[in-house]
Amino acid sequence: MTPLLSSEDAERLRACVVGGGVAVFPTDTVYGICCDPDDAPAARRMYQLKGRPATRPAAVMFFALEHALGALPELSDFERGALSALLPGPVTVLLENRSSRFLPACRSDPATVGLRVPWLPQSLHALHAIAEPVMQSSANISGERDARTLEQVPLAVREGADVVLDGGTLPGTPSTVVDLRDYQASGSWYVLREGALAAEAVRELLRGAV
Repeated sequence: MTPLLSSEDAERLRACVVGGGVAVFPTDTVYGICCDPDDAPAARRMYQLKGRPATRPAAVMFFALEHALGALPELSDFERGALSALLPGPVTVLLENRSSRFLPACRSDPATVGLRVPWLPQSLHALHAIAEPVMQSSANISGERDARTLEQVPLAVREGADVVLDGGTLPGTPSTVVDLRDYQASGSWYVLREGALAAEAVRELLRGAV
């Protein structure tokens, strides 16, 4: 039986992140690890737990699309249409970071921000109550397999986190990475990693956004 996250679980995750902690949590794809995207010490700790190279970026996740769009007022209507077509969903979207936001997540490329808004199944709907963004990556040791269950999250990662939430068995395929950095200028987009959403499905969704 799939565990149902409660409003108390969501509040524990929110309080952990805004308090400078690191949490393991379920998403629409694989288990993730997260912290405050503006908290550099928390970001360093998250990277250390994963063994992730310091220069590699992480995504910024919002749990509702309206929160993401509200946090990025510099986006054009054209870009907002594309995001509304793709999100929420199992997609990480790369955008121009025009306002230099979330620099601990951007790492060595401050001109780019990766955005995630998961499509949450009923069992994870409580996470919609979290208005704040999180900086997130997969809850694995860097380069090793993604975790589909909480038990597959390495013990060292679970024990090193301040909050750990069990969302049961997840689909297990990571998000598809779509580069929209040239979208405003030319309408161009690129699939950099095909994952849970097929490239052809991305094409159809963006075609409908025009």
